[in-house]
Amino acid sequence: MRKVAAVLLASVCTLASASEPVVDRPAWGKYFSDAGVTGTIVVVDERKTPATTLVFDRERAARRYSPASTYKIPHTLFALDAGAVVDEFQVFKWDGVKRTFAGHNQDQTLRSAMRYSTLWVYEGFARQIGEPKARAYLRSIDYGNADPTTSQGAYWVDGNLRISALEQVAFLRKLYRNALPFKMEHQRLVKDLMVKQATSDWILRAKTGWEGRYGWWVGWVESNEGAVFFALNIDTPRRTEDLPKREQIVRAVLESMNLLSE
Repeated sequence: MRKVAAVLLASVCTLASASEPVVDRPAWGKYFSDAGVTGTIVVVDERKTPATTLVFDRERAARRYSPASTYKIPHTLFALDAGAVVDEFQVFKWDGVKRTFAGHNQDQTLRSAMRYSTLWVYEGFARQIGEPKARAYLRSIDYGNADPTTSQGAYWVDGNLRISALEQVAFLRKLYRNALPFKMEHQRLVKDLMVKQATSDWILRAKTGWEGRYGWWVGWVESNEGAVFFALNIDTPRRTEDLPKREQIVRAVLESMNLLSE
């Protein structure tokens, strides 16, 4: 057990600066138990220097899962860079195939495809980008296991791509700073597409993801005090019934940190 704990601690520390403390938050377990789900959350608070990494369920936070639709964040950068999409105004015509989610059954732009997690738009990007280039992009940003292979279905949902909650936050911190190897205007556009809520004091940028067995909510809150990043991963045994709990738990955690007040 001590050896396993040491490995997990090393995994956490490699994703944060050596000078940044990592603190367990067992009290956050109440938010998961109140919601009746199992999961993990990683929060990096940059409002003070050095930043602090706060974790509930450190073991799960280091475990990799399919990113599902949270992958639309880096995937949009790849599509812009590869020329699979020109800008946020380009229209992708609906093919007329009725899908489960009503928001998918219409023409799309980047903004609507991000909002509705429109899978068919991003499947089109994947075909245009191709596996070799996708692998190169993934490696260039050190995204999880950087494996875009699949025997069937979208590789970020049904394939081999995997990422941990800790790695999700590490990626988001780079995006926040426009520090990824992509054009600054593309990184700024992706961040604009991620806006979930805004007041005069703060902006919440976030993206959901759902593989079927588990779900994500990742993003950050930015204000004049600095940014607070988060990545939540929960099991979803009751499927769609559990999906609202992703945002519910994250908001409870952030509110306990005096964030998201209006």
